[in-house]
Amino acid sequence: MRAPYNVLVLPYRQVPGGWEFCVMRRSDADYWQGIAGGGEVGEAPPVAAKREAEEEAGIPQSAPYCRLDSMASVSVRHFPAHRFWTEHRYVIPEYCFGVDATGVGIALSDEHTEFLWGSHDTVRDRLHWDSNITALWELAERLAKGDLNLV
Repeated sequence: MRAPYNVLVLPYRQVPGGWEFCVMRRSDADYWQGIAGGGEVGEAPPVAAKREAEEEAGIPQSAPYCRLDSMASVSVRHFPAHRFWTEHRYVIPEYCFGVDATGVGIALSDEHTEFLWGSHDTVRDRLHWDSNITALWELAERLAKGDLNLV
């Protein structure tokens, strides 16, 4: 059963001269975002992030993941499972992570129609959700400073 939280995972890779980030176009809506999904009851957010990245993009759970400070609140209306949560829950937290996908080939699930690797500015301009934009900024800053909070 779905737990009342969401995860966001932003893949990145090192390229000559810096970093690239990966975003994906959803198959059920015409917008771009990072890898997103819900945790399962009893599953910690870092575990859910690793599972979702493997399921949606083929990124191995053994890849280096970092936890970001960025968090958002998401309306429960975005999730069919909300009818199983308490009626007094209006929003759920979204926990954010980055994953080093250097050398990893992205293998999309049916949840996405395409993916794009690009610079911070390129992918930022495609992102639909403000929470994704904020998390992307934080990840780019952490990479620039070598300040990754590995999990």
